[in-house]
Amino acid sequence: MVDNFFLDIFGSIGRGWTVLSSSRPTEHWNSKIGVVCAVMGTAIGLGNFIRFPGLASQYGGGSFIIPYVIAILLLGLPIAWVEWTMGRMGGKHGFHSTPGIFQVLWKGRFSAYTGILGLLIPVGIFMYYVLIESWCLYYAYQYLVGGITLGGNSADYKSFFESFTGSEKDGILLASFANPAIWTVFICYFLNFLIIYRGINKGIETVVRASVPLLFVCAFLVLIRVLTLGTPDPSQPERSLVNGLGAMWNPVQGGKSMWDTLLNPETWLVASGHVFFSLSVGFGVIINYSSYLRAKDDVLLSGTTASSGNIFAEIALGGMITVPAAFIFLGSDSISSSTFSLGFITLPNVFSRMVLGQLVGFVWFFLLFIAALTSSISMLQPAVAFFEEGLKFSKKKAILVLSILTLGGTGFIMYFSKDSIALETMDFWLGTAGIYVLATITVVMFGWVIGAKEGLEEARRGSLMRVPNFFAFILKYVSPVYLLVILLFWAFRNLPSYWEQIRNQPVVMYTISFILFLVVFFGILIGIAKKHWIEKVEENK
Repeated sequence: MVDNFFLDIFGSIGRGWTVLSSSRPTEHWNSKIGVVCAVMGTAIGLGNFIRFPGLASQYGGGSFIIPYVIAILLLGLPIAWVEWTMGRMGGKHGFHSTPGIFQVLWKGRFSAYTGILGLLIPVGIFMYYVLIESWCLYYAYQYLVGGITLGGNSADYKSFFESFTGSEKDGILLASFANPAIWTVFICYFLNFLIIYRGINKGIETVVRASVPLLFVCAFLVLIRVLTLGTPDPSQPERSLVNGLGAMWNPVQGGKSMWDTLLNPETWLVASGHVFFSLSVGFGVIINYSSYLRAKDDVLLSGTTASSGNIFAEIALGGMITVPAAFIFLGSDSISSSTFSLGFITLPNVFSRMVLGQLVGFVWFFLLFIAALTSSISMLQPAVAFFEEGLKFSKKKAILVLSILTLGGTGFIMYFSKDSIALETMDFWLGTAGIYVLATITVVMFGWVIGAKEGLEEARRGSLMRVPNFFAFILKYVSPVYLLVILLFWAFRNLPSYWEQIRNQPVVMYTISFILFLVVFFGILIGIAKKHWIEKVEENK
């Protein structure tokens, strides 16, 4: 299999781009559990186990759950149903990418271009997400071989992380090919593209059906260890398991009442943004995965199941592990750090103080690696589908082009590694702003172009689950208005400071320029693909 992979990829160099026949066989998921695991694997990632606990503890603990649940009910779950439904609708016409699906569902001159974010977001996020994935792999390996034995000094763990990730200086990561950061990235690239090369059934579905249950097993093992910590230091009885759980879930945090938290607009903004990131709506991934469903496959129950699994991983696992463990060993100050600091500096320090800490550390980072891998493979499939259906590339040529493009992007981020400025800029504009915009476009198209009532009827086709009729009103009016208000408020609060960064920080400007290059690149390709799509629509009439 590996030999054929390399022969197919590198054997295509120099032979030109042969245009294939349009009669390409359509792939389908082999089972409902396969597609549910795939979407669940997409959604379950580092955000569930590190980002969510940090945000919840920072924004009111248990109080944060109220805007979080409301955002799920009014935004996350309804938009997930929308993407599942639109994907299946597009798949019936043989389209699997967001631009192609938008083209067939909305007969507008520029409809395909409105789906450009469905390519830009997953491909752009993959460029830096695979780098974080490689960090998890490296840490898991180091815990396996006993390479992280740094004692109890927090500064040593910070130095270890900053040295490995190149935070001290731009260009340092690419100074030598012997750098383990380079090789772990190449290993992750190989695994991702090998899985994608194998296709929907033999690649993605086979991997997620094994890895998602394994992910939950690893999470439960770590959870059991955390819940049996008790009070490890009798001289500090306040650092107990009960107080650690309280630091995560008590509705009164830092002297602020629940109402103080709920009346803070930023809490609602952060909760809504995290729901988007966590459920993978607005990524262009769900709409791609669901396009491989058959005409009467259940989209409502499947979408709800996948979302529920993600929420369970976030609240019942991530929310019970990270913050309580950090509080028990390091106190309340340790849980106010950033996502990367909490995951790669604070927790390794925690594991060093824990009985069986090396084993728990390996299981934890192996868990994060699996979660990152199941997410990253989903980010490649939309672009592969676009290259195949829009440009008539074979899969091997689609993978070749995509691998060159993404490797160049990852190399860019690795070179500008100082203080992770390039990575955080990509994450802001694609992983936050872009997601909001694409989700808004999608829900407006569903509610106003397809029609909310007609769309819900399509969603109910073949479904064992019945969604109440009032969700048509939510999808047509509430969700778009909610999204637009949040988007405008978010832009008002954040864009001025980011404009200053663009003006004053060269690396930010370089990163924005790279994103604009990707916009132009995909825009040109969509223009080329439109002719093929129009011809395909005419054939299907």
